[in-house]
Amino acid sequence: MTLTTTPSNNAATGPAQERELVIGLVSVSDRASQGTYQDQGIPALQEWLASALASPFRIETRLIPDELNLISKTLIELVDHAHCDLVLTTGGTGPARRDVTPEATLAVATKTMPGFGEQMRQVSLRFVPTAILSRQVAVIRETAARAALIINLPGQPKAIKETLEGLRGPDGAVQVDGIFAAVPYCIDLIGGPYIETNPAVVQGFRPKSARRPAV
Repeated sequence: MTLTTTPSNNAATGPAQERELVIGLVSVSDRASQGTYQDQGIPALQEWLASALASPFRIETRLIPDELNLISKTLIELVDHAHCDLVLTTGGTGPARRDVTPEATLAVATKTMPGFGEQMRQVSLRFVPTAILSRQVAVIRETAARAALIINLPGQPKAIKETLEGLRGPDGAVQVDGIFAAVPYCIDLIGGPYIETNPAVVQGFRPKSARRPAV
């Protein structure tokens, strides 16, 4: 499924948006893909991205079972053919036998980005000691024409929001950074479009030399 989203917070147009951001969302679940229950991962990601991004973006969604080869094939299709700059997966990252999303992700990788998984576990450990059982990974997939960042996220909507956005104190100050703060600059470095975020949700970080003037 394809969905085009225009942010509601009057994002700037012009050089900073020279190419539309394309995001792939993949929910990995045997039962949801079979219709046993309604998928919650993709709707949670769509809602969060709509609030967090201040640049136009288009979404490609896929709901698939926990099959290693199918997950890898889907990631390749989203990057190589659907031209996604960022792919976010949800589900299939635990220690159970059917949890194979990290293995499928690593199978299509050109580079690994271990800091994303490390930070996600740090955020989740603030809530549950079983966060150490999570095996989320992040990778870069490069082709001759393009590159994309692929990140495995948790399966629960609450955990998705916390790991992407980070944790704030009662005064609203960020206590623990979420992983999305690093995503815009990572996309810059691999040749993707310039992404602006809504600082009320998450503040994307760039070195001063990499920032573009406001339009």
